[in-house]
Amino acid sequence: MADRRQRHGGGAELDAQIQPLQVLFAVGAAAIGAALHRAGEQSLALVEAQRVHAVAERRGLRRFRTEQPPYSLLARGIEAAVLPACQRLGMGVLTWSPLAWGFLSGRYRHGQHVDLSSGRPALAPRRFDPALPGNAAKYAAVERLMELAADLGCALPQLAVAFTVAHPAVTSVIIGPRTMSQLTGLLEGASLALDDQALDRIDQIVPPGTNLYQPDDVWTPPPLATPALRRRPQAERAAA
Repeated sequence: MADRRQRHGGGAELDAQIQPLQVLFAVGAAAIGAALHRAGEQSLALVEAQRVHAVAERRGLRRFRTEQPPYSLLARGIEAAVLPACQRLGMGVLTWSPLAWGFLSGRYRHGQHVDLSSGRPALAPRRFDPALPGNAAKYAAVERLMELAADLGCALPQLAVAFTVAHPAVTSVIIGPRTMSQLTGLLEGASLALDDQALDRIDQIVPPGTNLYQPDDVWTPPPLATPALRRRPQAERAAA
């Protein structure tokens, strides 16, 4: 018996072809075949989540009960609309990448050499390369967050996890330790509860609703990937 399954997005081309009814029928079939209690979605665009929810309500179909978006101290974009929508729709939220692709592990610091040929940097050098102007804000924020963690008497990864669970819309946080020591360190911070003063300092470092990097850039929404979806026919583009 499966308690919950998450549907992971298949990319711009696939998602553009899948209609809400197809998705919901698939969820229903999985529920029957696997004694599924709940189904969820990973990183579904807000407009699509609302669209699927509306279709499910209108037709009495089993709907998504959870959403699985990336969320961290450096990627707070979902606070603007996604998290409020999940609260409004009664959806649980299972966030992932609380360490921002390892950027909040404490290993990557301003002014220190970063080996782009190994570890996480080797998988996505553009996210770690200190020479790229777009990464300057991340490195600067990490230094200020390290100071905050020191003031609180915790490690930066522990602060990162504690921040995500402080949001009332977040149900659970998916962590991805690779070693036992990493797991132990994260679990030691499980009891860390940030007070309002600490959260206010975080807001000063990374304002609410702000992304210092694009956490889910492996998927491009169809309206951004396909020019025809955001352009009128040539003959209809004149204002008068």
